Amino acid sequence: MTEGKSIINANLTPLPDKVGVDGLEDKWRTVWDEDGTYKFRNTRDRKAVYSIDTPPPTVSGSLHVGHVFSYTHTDVIARYKRMRGYDVFYPMGWDDNGLPTERRVQNYYGVRVDVSLPYDPDFKPPFEGTDGKKIDAKDQVPISRKNFIELCERLTAQDEKLFEALWRKLGLSIDWSQTYHTIGQHPQRVAQKAFLRNLARGEAYQQDAPGLWDVTFQTAVAQAELESREYPGFYHKVAFRFEDGTPIYIETTRPELLAACTSLIANPNDERYKQYFGQYVYSPLFKVKVPILAHPAAEMDKGAGIAMCCTFGDVTDVEWWRDLKLPTRPIIQRNGRIVMDTPDWIEDPAGREVFAETAGKTTFSARKIIVDKLRESGDLDGEPTPTKRMTNFYEKGDKPLEIVTSRQWYLKNGGTDAKLNAELIERGKELEFHPDFMRVRYENWVHGLNGDWLISRQRFFGVPFPLWYPVNASGEPDYDHPITPSEDRLPIDPTIDVPEGYDESQRDVPGGFTAEKDIMDTWATSSLTPQIVTHWAEPDEASKALFASTFPMDLRPQGQDIIRTWLFSTVDRAHLENKCLPWAHATLSGWILDPDHKKMSKSKGNVVVPNEPIEKFGADAVRYWAAAARLGLDATYDIGQMKIGRRLAIKLLNATKFALAIGREDENHHVGAAAEAAWNPADVTEPLDRAAMAKLALVVRQATEALESYEHSKALEVIESYFWQFCDDYIELVKNRAYGTPDEHGNVPSEKAVKSARTALGLGLDAFARLLAPYLPYATEEVWSWMHAGSGSVHRAAWPVVDPYVEAATGASPELLTWAGKAVEQLRKIKSEAKVSMKTPILSVALSAASEGVEAIHAALGDIAQAGRVVGKFDLVAKHAEESAAEGTPETEVAAEGTPETEVAVEASELGEPPAKKPKH
Repeated sequence: MTEGKSIINANLTPLPDKVGVDGLEDKWRTVWDEDGTYKFRNTRDRKAVYSIDTPPPTVSGSLHVGHVFSYTHTDVIARYKRMRGYDVFYPMGWDDNGLPTERRVQNYYGVRVDVSLPYDPDFKPPFEGTDGKKIDAKDQVPISRKNFIELCERLTAQDEKLFEALWRKLGLSIDWSQTYHTIGQHPQRVAQKAFLRNLARGEAYQQDAPGLWDVTFQTAVAQAELESREYPGFYHKVAFRFEDGTPIYIETTRPELLAACTSLIANPNDERYKQYFGQYVYSPLFKVKVPILAHPAAEMDKGAGIAMCCTFGDVTDVEWWRDLKLPTRPIIQRNGRIVMDTPDWIEDPAGREVFAETAGKTTFSARKIIVDKLRESGDLDGEPTPTKRMTNFYEKGDKPLEIVTSRQWYLKNGGTDAKLNAELIERGKELEFHPDFMRVRYENWVHGLNGDWLISRQRFFGVPFPLWYPVNASGEPDYDHPITPSEDRLPIDPTIDVPEGYDESQRDVPGGFTAEKDIMDTWATSSLTPQIVTHWAEPDEASKALFASTFPMDLRPQGQDIIRTWLFSTVDRAHLENKCLPWAHATLSGWILDPDHKKMSKSKGNVVVPNEPIEKFGADAVRYWAAAARLGLDATYDIGQMKIGRRLAIKLLNATKFALAIGREDENHHVGAAAEAAWNPADVTEPLDRAAMAKLALVVRQATEALESYEHSKALEVIESYFWQFCDDYIELVKNRAYGTPDEHGNVPSEKAVKSARTALGLGLDAFARLLAPYLPYATEEVWSWMHAGSGSVHRAAWPVVDPYVEAATGASPELLTWAGKAVEQLRKIKSEAKVSMKTPILSVALSAASEGVEAIHAALGDIAQAGRVVGKFDLVAKHAEESAAEGTPETEVAAEGTPETEVAVEASELGEPPAKKPKH
């Protein structure tokens, strides 16, 4: 989309008596809603649409200022693309299923799920908000699964209203008619449909296997959700013994797992243990015979260099168990306690008695019992020594994860399939990462996968697996032959709905059916956001058209911390289902740091609620702070930056009002009266005005290139830098000429010169309104309404193109404006050092500059003289390169933007009398 013509027409409205940013948010937000300013127009041409896979924030109580940071980055791009003529598809979702919501509901209402309880339609929770206090599980009221889900839906609906209000106040240009929920009917249908197709193609499968388990939340955890943390413990030097009683020592931090030991493992290259490979030893206390085996993953320099493999103490145990085909001897239950029944593999009577003492105990209590028994038996060498080890935690959990064998659902992701892994690496190479260095995080993650994606969770509030299982005559579920529904029945809840060919009376009885009670991991739904928002595989014509015009999408914005989860899993799902990337570009934001440069997070208690800075400084100011940060880099929460942003917005209002007021008095109009204007580049005739337009053409080109490369902060820096120069130098230099004010000698500027200044001012401020619109949507909409009444929103206006400004510049150099600004700066410096008013006339002055500077200053001498109030002799002295060097003044160098670096120097000056002070009344 281009302007179509160089002449810019303006329908000027009455100007306000006083300008300010306060109140603009409420004023323009209402107009945008009424006019549908950001509504997706349903363009059917894919090339004319720009679609964004907006992150659905987790609905878990409140947003923090980090959300404002990253969502502003996206909004800048959305606004820019809309001004470039695209029909921008910019939806908003709410990630309201999964563990965070369940935790919040448990704490907010003081309840917990008991699946054995019936539904109570009249249930009222004991609390309605607990002021952030955590309610212990023993004090939570047990309720049915259905009652709990209803509370989840109630609370998320409340939170979503608050979230939407904040996003609206921030000025996100979301199409609010495109909002979705990850637990809603449509997302559930998409997630279940995708799963059934994965199942049919063999990409989804279930198996009994060891998996990471959080004992607190009672759910399986995927590899992508792990967080390695330092955890204190003790090394115990324990003796295993050969048949003749000769000891061989291992060192372990988990002696409570001795009963689960399957073997001792050492590195095949370890000379200390080569002689023992293939031999057997007996475990202490339990007298279970286990082999000594070799595996390359055994670390020779860790502990004794030989370790016991238990099923299962950590992920290394799983690797050894799988590679060496070891027996499975689990003793940890899902609740984190030792199993109640003594295992069959412990045959020694004394060993069975020891195990009976640990049965049902927590791992902590069992450890104490086992260590005491090892002391008594003489199998503990010395006392335990303290250590700290890196241990796997669920990213939302507080206790180390256990590894528990259970039946779970998995989705192929390249962790066990080399061909798929290579294909997903290639998909990553197709994707444009911004910044590009984030690509390596994706590749490292895919290369490092060691298992498929575990997608089932033993929770309650989420998308159910759309499956049932036949129940055999013995009352056991037949998990090998799941019953699936037809796609036209989706979404379903198998705990409520009945499979075809059965009735409710056959539920959970021999010869009948039973429901799959697990739900999908929240990422299993979130990984399908491109398919959800574009209405993939929906049968109606409107959905088909939407999908065709928006998928694959253009942009996925997100945090750098979820490359391994959200970004990768979305690529995996689109690759499996759609055989393509889900989007062409991915933008990755950095962290927000507190003033002490620590990452902001709710767990650290150092977050800032975004309402506070928005209320204090205004949305435009907060957006300015966010947009000034580069993608991929961390940024500090900086009130100082917000103050600068507020000042920028106010300056835009004041400068625009000033420029638009000029000339209205000429036609006997009051300043507030309506007027029309047409800014024709051909009317820019004066050297200084042309130089200003030359610089503007350069800025438009550079800002456009930066935004096309998703470098929003670079574009802002270029635009803002020239805006201040335009206001501080150009407006100050030309305002007298623009007003038609006679100089000190009574000479009135020509009509042509006056029109040149007014045209350049109009062209410049019209451009700045559009250039700053993606960053300061409220202030720019306000000034646009003053100069373009009736022409619609600035956010639907065309992004500036260079042509009219190149035409207005007619070959002028932007350096002329810089030299003129330096000259005025020196004239003001004379008065500042003399401590007199800036209105004090200068009777004579001599300025010196490099020869090219003299030529530039001379071209704008009239404007410079008026701006500096030079009423007498005004000499310019060319300072040659040798002289500049001798005096320590560098030669003029033109930077990339064409900005001279040489200062203009004052040779001599004579001041007149300062103006008399006006008497106070």
